[in-house]
This record gives sequence, structure tokens and C-alpha cells, in this order.
Amino acid sequence: MGSLRQESLQVRLLCYNIRYATGTGPAFHLPVPGAGYLRSNRRVLAAITEFIRAERPDVVGLIEVDTGSIRTGMVNQAEHIAGQLGHYSTFQCKYGTGSLNNLMPIVRKQANAFLSAPHVHGERFHYFDTGIKRLIIELELEDLCVFLVHLSLKFRQRQYQLRSLHDLIVQSPKPVIVAGDFNTFWGTHEIYLFMRAAGLRSANSAGLPSFPARVPRIELDFILVSEGIEVTDFRVPDVRFSDHRPLVCDFHIRADEAARRAAAAAASAA
Repeated sequence: MGSLRQESLQVRLLCYNIRYATGTGPAFHLPVPGAGYLRSNRRVLAAITEFIRAERPDVVGLIEVDTGSIRTGMVNQAEHIAGQLGHYSTFQCKYGTGSLNNLMPIVRKQANAFLSAPHVHGERFHYFDTGIKRLIIELELEDLCVFLVHLSLKFRQRQYQLRSLHDLIVQSPKPVIVAGDFNTFWGTHEIYLFMRAAGLRSANSAGLPSFPARVPRIELDFILVSEGIEVTDFRVPDVRFSDHRPLVCDFHIRADEAARRAAAAAASAA
């Protein structure tokens, strides 16, 4: 898919915090709480890969992906899934460049990633000034910019991060989608002012929860869209390969937005 320009062309975005394909359930916390983070499960990775492939997404945003540590037997999960889909992949460690986490085994391979079928016009890595998880990945497609984030667990740091995110996305000359794990324990209410200021709305108009996967109660994961993007379907599939459930959003760029951008491009070229 080379362009998102035609209104009839539906695009599918899938966003999923896969928790490094370490699985879930009681065994995750044996022999001690959180021990599961130290061992990846290739059967879980295979199940996640098959689920994503069956959804046939055009763009995939992956949170908590291992890019080749001893935990996965040096398997880069982003490249593995992208290879099965036939997608382009881009990924980066989610900690800032000066973080001590970049010196730690396993942790330094903990990343976020984009997988994309449409032609990619650019990729940029931005970083928050606060928090442990600081990475923002910007994926630029022909008619759209998509930002992938994993916000802080701490409320105050999240608010600082949202301010920085606002200042970044309002500079985009193209329609914008912001997706990821926002860690918003109060759901949409916590990001209401951010959305208003940035001109975004949630694709999840029903406020469906995504966490925990077994019995979701909290809306931690979001896909936010700007004006000019028409959401035609949104789902939170009942998938339990991680502690989060995935988000699946179908959308298109509205014809009036595409026409406006074409006119602006023609005017600038004249």
C-alpha cells in the first residue's frame, strides 16, 4: 500500500503491549513475583505473531518488545513479527540515551517498535525530558504521522510527558495519530485536557478497557486521532497473550482533508 490518499482506502492500525512475549497467568510470578520478566516464551511469541497476522494490519505499534537479549535467545521480536507479516520495522530502546538502563543486560534491549506495510516517508526518535521510559517513535507515512508512546507510571511525570507530546505533535503538517500505553489509571479523564489542546479524540469512543487482559477494568491503552481522520471501526479483541489486550482501529483520511493537503502542496510548489 503506497498511499493513504483515497477516502475509500481503509487503513488498519493495531497497537499492542506484548510484555516481551513473557506470557501471563500465575506461572509468571513463580518462583518469585515478576520472575516471568526474565524468561520469554517462544510459543507466546508465535501466538502473538499469528494473532497479528490474522488481523492483517497495515501499521503495528508494539510496546514492550525485546530486540534481542539473552531472554529471547537473541531473537529480535520486532524483526521476527515484521518478517512474518512482510512489514518494514523500526525500533529503539525506550530509555533515554544517557540512561543507565542502556548498560544493563536484558533491559537495554527493551524497546518499542513500529511495523508498517505502507511506504514509510520517515522515522524519528524523540525523547521526553522526564520519566524512565522516554521514547517517542514518530512514523511518517505519505498522508499521516503516527506517534507511539509508553508513558510513565507516575502521574506527575505523565503530565509533564503529555505537555511535551502536545508541543511535538502540534508541529506536524499532516493528520496525526498518537497510540500506545498511556498508563492512565483514571482513563480518558486523565488526558481530556491534553486531547482538547492537541485537537485529538479517542478512537475508543465507548471507553472499552484494555487492562488487565483476563478481566479488563482500566483503559490504559489509547489510539488518539486528529481532525481529518475518520474512524470506521474500533475493537479491543479478547486476546490474553500479555497482561494488556490489543487495540485494533480501522480508519481513512477524509476526502476533504486529502483535498486540502493537495491544494496546499500545489500552492507551495507554485
